[in-house]
Amino acid sequence: MKPGDPFYCEVVKSNDDEFGNRVTTVTCHGRLTSDTSVAMKETVKPLIPVGGRIIIDLGDLTYLDSSGLGTLVTLKVSAVKQGYCILEFSEMTPRIMELLRISNLTQILSNRGS
Repeated sequence: MKPGDPFYCEVVKSNDDEFGNRVTTVTCHGRLTSDTSVAMKETVKPLIPVGGRIIIDLGDLTYLDSSGLGTLVTLKVSAVKQGYCILEFSEMTPRIMELLRISNLTQILSNRGS
């Protein structure tokens, strides 16, 4: 997907981190909903077997529904089960943090204490 669509992601590969992990940042824009969650999965799932750190930047999401939240959980679980990478979420807005708190997913999806 591209700018102007209801949801799109930009993928940027960066230099390795201090531990030698390749770093890939996926910046999300727009509305992550049941209509757009497939695009998120299609962007991130192929990155998981490559390994390293995947940082999903949620700072420019304008809306996140329960399907979008389920997609984030699914991606995190996939990364943990496969064991190839570290999947992190960054730039979570106060609105997203509140949604995580209400749904009791703060520990799973936030990087605090992990």
